[in-house]
Amino acid sequence: ILRQASPRSLVLLDEVGRGTSTYDGLSIAWAAAEHLVEESQCFCLFATHYFELTELPKQKPKMQNAHFDAVEQGRHIAFKHHINPGPANKSYGLAVAQLAGVPRPVLGRAKQILQSLENSDKKKTVKVAPIEMDLFNEAQAQSAEDAQSLLTALETTAVDELSPRQALDLLYSWKQNFGNI
Repeated sequence: ILRQASPRSLVLLDEVGRGTSTYDGLSIAWAAAEHLVEESQCFCLFATHYFELTELPKQKPKMQNAHFDAVEQGRHIAFKHHINPGPANKSYGLAVAQLAGVPRPVLGRAKQILQSLENSDKKKTVKVAPIEMDLFNEAQAQSAEDAQSLLTALETTAVDELSPRQALDLLYSWKQNFGNI
């Protein structure tokens, strides 16, 4: 895309730099956006979660920010199909994670980490509060035991010696026995 785009191109990009480290991904996305505006001069819709990229229109007048409406009602969120000019004023990552079915303990921990990250000075080392665990919680102990059992089963299974049907049966068995880890 970066090599072939021209002023006659319509380019749609989503999450450029995803799957890399934060700064690698941000750098790749930033450079790609600049290239498309300066070199290719194409019309591009560039979806990203890198909030830092919302600063680019200040340096590149041909760039513009836009975002979709979202309506919050209590703990619920609804995304609308209306585009507004300018950057989003809020991230909805945790709300989207909740919609995707991420378990409550994970969401709770994510909120703690997010708060630590937002409160930390970006030039200093980020200090995130450790996970507080009840070491005597029976459910946690059982879950840890189940996880260890599953790990042992995975390590001792001769995958290359299983038929496709045996492998499928084994997966179903593991899901039934360890599905609540």
